[in-house]
Amino acid sequence: MRIAQIAPLAECVPPKLYGGTERVVHWLTEELVQQGHEVTLFASEDSRTSAVLAPVISRALRLGRPKQDPAAAYAALLADLDERAQEFDVIHAHLDWLHLPLLRAKGVPFLTTLHGRIDQPGLERVLKRFRGAHFVSISDNQRLPLPHLSWLGTVYHGMPERDLTAKFERGRYLGFLGRLAPEKGAHIAISLARRARQPLRIAAKIPRSQNRYVREQLLPQVDGDVIELIGEVDDKGKAEFLANATALLFPIDWPEPFGLVMIEAMACGTPVIAFRRGAVPEVIDDGVSGFVVDNEEEALAAIARAKELDRRGVRAAFEERFTAARMAREYLAKYSQLIGSAESKSNDVAALSAGALG
Repeated sequence: MRIAQIAPLAECVPPKLYGGTERVVHWLTEELVQQGHEVTLFASEDSRTSAVLAPVISRALRLGRPKQDPAAAYAALLADLDERAQEFDVIHAHLDWLHLPLLRAKGVPFLTTLHGRIDQPGLERVLKRFRGAHFVSISDNQRLPLPHLSWLGTVYHGMPERDLTAKFERGRYLGFLGRLAPEKGAHIAISLARRARQPLRIAAKIPRSQNRYVREQLLPQVDGDVIELIGEVDDKGKAEFLANATALLFPIDWPEPFGLVMIEAMACGTPVIAFRRGAVPEVIDDGVSGFVVDNEEEALAAIARAKELDRRGVRAAFEERFTAARMAREYLAKYSQLIGSAESKSNDVAALSAGALG
């Protein structure tokens, strides 16, 4: 199958540091190539892939210097797609909505995986203009604001089994990994760690938009001993960080569409203690790969119980549900469904034309 993967341009593929969507695109692309498909990846030129790379810009937008105009970068991406769309059996976009007007007019089967929240005001009205577009959600919860969208189904994220190695010894600290923003709950993680009398290590990106939150609510709590902020980590640092944690704290306060860090922790054998928001109950097998809690008191009880969980069982839950091989198989089924539907419509049109001529 000839497949185009269309990545965002914010980060290279795979990302050097932070970048969930680009990381998933990388895992999916590599697995599709391994399974024998002809894959072309539209991404920044500093990406690394075993697929055919279609470089759109020289450097990814977030870390690239000098800073590039994002609108110009995405205009170049759409121009490349316009020129090459007919080369592929199916196009898989990870850009939310930007590509919809173009690809709807190209006549090539395409689908869009939505990676973020979709509860923005006015969005449903706009999307009514693109009734022929098909979408995949990354959790059932994610699609609740737009239940009437043309959903092909839910495909949970998956990562390569060997990317992260599990450790089955008891960890040395509680971990928090993610963006430092109020909805991600780093301040709650600090409170939980202090109440549980356990050290907390925070590996996180600090967005410029959250400087005040970090300065006022987090930094005064960081003492370098009980509460330690270690900043963003690369893939190697992430593996060590997660594998050596007693548990990953995920005290979110927003409708998390998936929560990639949860399966990364599971791959390391590290249980996850997460608030019941968004996709959390779909990802965590309560009492097996971690605990799903409703408040801080339940989270404290879960921290005390984390050592009771079998870390081999946590890893096994990851291998059963969240591998890249499983993710690729499910997407291939969606691709075949779209191609079959397109061929059926084409045959129907040909038959009607033949009948009219006859």
